[in-house]
This record gives sequence, C-alpha cells and structure tokens, in this order.
Amino acid sequence: MILEGDNPEVAMVNVCQAMRVGQLRWRFNHRRALAAAHLLRKEKRHCDGRFVSRDHFFRHSRGFLWFVICNLLVSGSTGGAEAQLLINVQNQGGEVIQESITSNIGEDLITLEFQKTDGTLITQVIDFRNEVQILKALVLGEEERGQSQYQVMCFATKFNKGDFISSAAMAKLRQKNPHTIRTPEEDKGRETYTMSSWVQLNRSLPITRHLQTICAEAMDATYVRDVDLKSWAELPGSSISSLEAATEKFPDTLSTRCNEVSSLWAPCLCTLETCIGWYPCGLKYCKGKGAVADSSGAQQQQATNYRCGIKTCRKCTQFTYYVRQKQQCLWDE
Repeated sequence: MILEGDNPEVAMVNVCQAMRVGQLRWRFNHRRALAAAHLLRKEKRHCDGRFVSRDHFFRHSRGFLWFVICNLLVSGSTGGAEAQLLINVQNQGGEVIQESITSNIGEDLITLEFQKTDGTLITQVIDFRNEVQILKALVLGEEERGQSQYQVMCFATKFNKGDFISSAAMAKLRQKNPHTIRTPEEDKGRETYTMSSWVQLNRSLPITRHLQTICAEAMDATYVRDVDLKSWAELPGSSISSLEAATEKFPDTLSTRCNEVSSLWAPCLCTLETCIGWYPCGLKYCKGKGAVADSSGAQQQQATNYRCGIKTCRKCTQFTYYVRQKQQCLWDE
C-alpha cells in the first residue's frame, strides 16, 4: 500500500477535481436559468454561414482546452470525485473477507463496507465535516423463529478526526498488489458504547444530513448517545436544543439484558458487536533531503519529512441499546 506524495501533478489533479465538482454544483443550482438561456440561443447557432452545434463555440475556446486537460488528469489519476479501494482482509478466525473503502473528497466522506461470514452487512460512514461516524448493520433474520428476512440498525457516534486518515489522503492510496491479503499493524481492542436515545430520522439534519438516507431502513432503530449530543453541540453552528429535538430517550426503568429475558416479546437491552478488521488509521512520515534557499539565495540540502505510507489498525465496537422486543435481538443469547 502506497500513498501518493504531494507533487505538482497531484496538486493539479486536486484543483481540477475541485473545479469539476464546483462546476457540476453550479450547473445543478442554475439548471432552470441555463435551460432558458439555451432556448434563447437556439436560433443563433451559425458560424460563417454554417449551422453549428450548441457546443461549437465552447470547443474553439481556451476554456475547452483546460476542460480537456483537467478531465484527462482527473480520470487518469483519481478516477473521478470518488476513489475506491478493494482490500482483502484476514479476520481473527483466519477467514478472508473483502472490504470496500470509498473516499468522496467533495462531500468529505469515507465509506467502508464489508460482509461478514454470517451474512451480516456492515457499513461504516465517516462524515468529517460534522465529526459524525455512522455504523449500519444489516443482520439476516432467523425466519424459522418468526423474524423478517433482515433487520437494520444504525448507530451515530462522535468521530475523532485522528482515528482515520482524511478523505483527501484516502483518495491518494494505491495498491501495488491488489490481491494481497492484508493484516493490520495495530489492534486497538474493543470500544463500548451504551446508547441512550433513538434518532428521529425526519429531524436528524442537525446531526448530519447523511443519516436520513444511509439509515432509511432503520427508521425505528437508529441510536445515539447523550454524551455525543453534547460534544456536537460545541461545534460552530450547532446547539444542544436542535440536537435533542432530533432524538427520543429510552425508557429509564429498563436494565435487563436480552440474554436474561425468556419472553421473546419483552423489552430488553441488546448488545451488538462488530469489528473493522483493517482500516488506515494514520499516516507515516519518512525522512529525506530537499533543497532550501538560504538568505543569500544559495541552495542548501536540508532534512525534511514527507508522507510515505499509512498505518493500519483493527478495532472492535460493542453497542448496547434498547429494543422493544427480544425478538429483535436473537443473536444476544
């Protein structure tokens, strides 16, 4: 696994990518005005007495040259607004699973997704702008015990920016050997979360606008913690009142674990654990030498640090949360 350096070509790619995203957003926001302008220009498409296409004048402009250069650089080096890696990971049981990690620089998002050997589909989404981490679990149901085909749960927690490399750094990652089976360098152990409230998805915008779309199938099973609401309230433009208005607290009286309840229809506290077997948790820096001009203008060699790779980690997460029926938590027995 290598990390592309900060060179002029990559910088140009980033500029072009930003221009492309900005241009698409502008065209979308002004689509009605553009449509009207197109109708007005419809009768004026003549050049030297010839009828020409509506793109004729653009194709003969300096702007078209930059458009071609930017698209060649972006398509050749980054693959568009999103960059994706497919990673073969060996879990602790010795089985190999495939992770898909997608970086969206425009939205400042990273999405990591994989399917466990029991069929459970795990999706982790990191929203760097709002410091929100969403973990979605799609668990296959036990139909012989009266469950539906599957159920979906979402857990929104505060994300610490140092726990995962940035979306921009993620987009620069390239694999020398895509078929290599990866193992992490560091095991970060298990982190436990005790959820305290449901999230009302139709009012979840103060947390992150991505929650409503990502967790659409978990309308009554999206969870959050009070401590994270308080942390998000300290971010610019946020408030505790708007965040609390998007949630509904669990009943205070319940403290019985689902593995201690016999009735399938009784409420209880469910536990769900999942492990991310491999993810880039930090950058590595190497030492080198670079030419630096001194006060007299002479070039001198000076030791410098540059990004040359990534540090990889493994981490497990355990969520405890309220369910209205033990039927919704049959794995916790």
